[in-house]
Amino acid sequence: MPKSSKKKKEKAVDFSKAKLKLGKGKQLPSNAVDTSFKARSIVLPTQSIAIEKDATLPTTRRKQSFDDLVSLMKHYNANTRKDAILSFRELFELHPDIVESSMTILLGACVRLIGDEDAGVRKTLLSFLSWLLPLVSKEDLIPHVPLLILFTTSAQTHIYPEIRIDAVRFLDLFLEIVPESVVDGWTQGKSGHGKRVLEGYLGILSAGTKYGDTEGELKATSTASVVLSSQSKLIVLKSLSAFLTHAVSQQLRLSNHATSNLDPAAVPLPTWFLAPSFRSTRPFFAYQRLFLPESVDRQPQLDAEHPRDDFICMPNFATDPLATAWSLNDLSDLSLAQTESLTHLNSNTSSLIHLARTLYSTLLASYLDCAPIVFSPSANPPEAELNLLTVTARIMKTLYGSILQDRFSLSHAEEETLCDELSTLLGYMTGYFPFRPARREIKVEHAFQDLNIIYCELTALLVLVSFRRPSGDISRKARFPTSRSNAFFSHVKYEGKLTLQAGLVRTYVTSLLQGEDHSGAQISRPLIPTMYTALLPTIWALLNQPKESHTRSQGEAPPDTVLSAMLDQAIKTTSKSAVKALTVEFIARILLLETESDYCGYFDVRNTGEQEKFREWILHLPKTLWEISPHNLATSEIVIKSLLRLLQRGSIMIKHEEIIGLQTRLTPFFMITHPVRGRLPGPFTKIPTSSLLIRRLAVDLVVTILSVSTRSEGEERENLMIAVGSAVSGTPEEGYWQQLVTATGLS
Repeated sequence: MPKSSKKKKEKAVDFSKAKLKLGKGKQLPSNAVDTSFKARSIVLPTQSIAIEKDATLPTTRRKQSFDDLVSLMKHYNANTRKDAILSFRELFELHPDIVESSMTILLGACVRLIGDEDAGVRKTLLSFLSWLLPLVSKEDLIPHVPLLILFTTSAQTHIYPEIRIDAVRFLDLFLEIVPESVVDGWTQGKSGHGKRVLEGYLGILSAGTKYGDTEGELKATSTASVVLSSQSKLIVLKSLSAFLTHAVSQQLRLSNHATSNLDPAAVPLPTWFLAPSFRSTRPFFAYQRLFLPESVDRQPQLDAEHPRDDFICMPNFATDPLATAWSLNDLSDLSLAQTESLTHLNSNTSSLIHLARTLYSTLLASYLDCAPIVFSPSANPPEAELNLLTVTARIMKTLYGSILQDRFSLSHAEEETLCDELSTLLGYMTGYFPFRPARREIKVEHAFQDLNIIYCELTALLVLVSFRRPSGDISRKARFPTSRSNAFFSHVKYEGKLTLQAGLVRTYVTSLLQGEDHSGAQISRPLIPTMYTALLPTIWALLNQPKESHTRSQGEAPPDTVLSAMLDQAIKTTSKSAVKALTVEFIARILLLETESDYCGYFDVRNTGEQEKFREWILHLPKTLWEISPHNLATSEIVIKSLLRLLQRGSIMIKHEEIIGLQTRLTPFFMITHPVRGRLPGPFTKIPTSSLLIRRLAVDLVVTILSVSTRSEGEERENLMIAVGSAVSGTPEEGYWQQLVTATGLS
């Protein structure tokens, strides 16, 4: 058989010579051995046998020290970085004494992870800082805040949207712990990081110019074309709302000249809405200080020629200023008051105006996107859309409320533009007001009630600026006007729409004060202090309207029902309620307006037709005082001061019958006469001696009542004097009481 071709080819290969090709190197023989090698070094500095470890160093359960964890924060592996953050918490929980000394190095390592590309690392870092920062004192933390904000604002402009949103979450944490440092410098011309933070918010929202560029068209600050989801937009707007709230509150504290030296917590009741009803700032600040806490001398010395404000009543001086001659000082005060009118300029108002105009389109678009879903009559809204609309309304209230509260520093064109914008926003909301959920659900009902109150506040702002009074006439004739019916006023645009909105608000506020449910809830939500203070500008705006604007549409509450409902609510509110002190001070303040010579508002307590309810409210105050003392000393002080100021100023609501009623009702506060057990000490004796001011204010109140009463009221007068003398016997107030009795001739 012939040989196969396969064997022939194999034999030919053994003796064939490979042909060299152009450009190819010489081929290695088939039996060549590769002798090349590669070497790698492993560096373990912390595991070197030449280094002795300090056994006293604080370590974790895995024997990792602080320096080990700091080095791992820069590791290329995301899980390792996350484990290092968790190990830091473990280390500080085991050794809390090293937290303060480690802050500089620790925060220097942590800030670089704020913009980490791994979501798990950012989430773990946020959780760790939320646990760590509250443990550090504010004084030790403030020096590190600029570094934290610097890296956070850098993350706000990151290319990835999720990192920008997480940067906002870090800002929420810093706003909760050190809000002053975060918002500092948010306005033009001031140092701080607040301006960069605000630019970051606007960049994420793509909502306008680079902050500070007040000229030219509004251009987007971000080149990102990513459309935020409802949940992401909620996070940004919620954080922006908190930022603006802190910024505006800081501005109000700095610009409030009347209370700059006092604790902000000492001003429990807002009074800004009453300022336009005064001709100048000086009398308004004096009126504002009527209920502020004061210091007291532990060893008082009475001076008959210079009595204290809280001393005995001076009815002729307080109620008849025309009886005294005008001195040179009085004329100087008038000239100063004219130059100190409410038209003072606030340097921060321009920044707020620019920010409001920048955010206007964003807020309007956010509301229009959510309103059809939130106010659907068939189903309750999703939580994200409901919260987004609520936050949008809060930002509207913060911006426009802060600007229009200081409206006297605005030009006519600026005020008209802002009122037009606010009127447009309210116009879209009016069709749904009052807001009601489709189905009963407590959380949704509370959110809708908050929206209703915000709508009332925004409407009240427009009502308050709708009538402008001339404030330049400070003549003697204008200082004591005989009639307010001929005062000049000017209306804003959309008068008919505003009248309709005010009527809807009047009906809602009346039902809310009467305790009626307006949202379809099974159980009406009681008024809380924040809700009541939010309603006060609305109540005043409705009370202070001129008679010409009191038009009533079908189904709306009459104008007088607001005052009646407010008085009924104040009388029915229990003494232990957190709202009681606010109701007492507010009603006392509106009663005291008639005693102010520089008051120029439309509200006149003499023409309300509610004189009987006012007197009933006055006579119920001793009972409130008896029930709350000494459990609530702050409310006790407000009640005593309210009665004292009304008596000192000679209020028209306190007449002969009220004097007798106050004498009878105040006697049990000092001494109780029991039919079986005889005379027992009243609540006054239980007030701690450390509260010297309240005890002396109570004595001042009694002396003032006795000073304005007549000798014919023998029995009530004698019982009250005996009760006070018995209550102060053996106390530091005994000598004070005796001095007052002698000085006023009551003995």
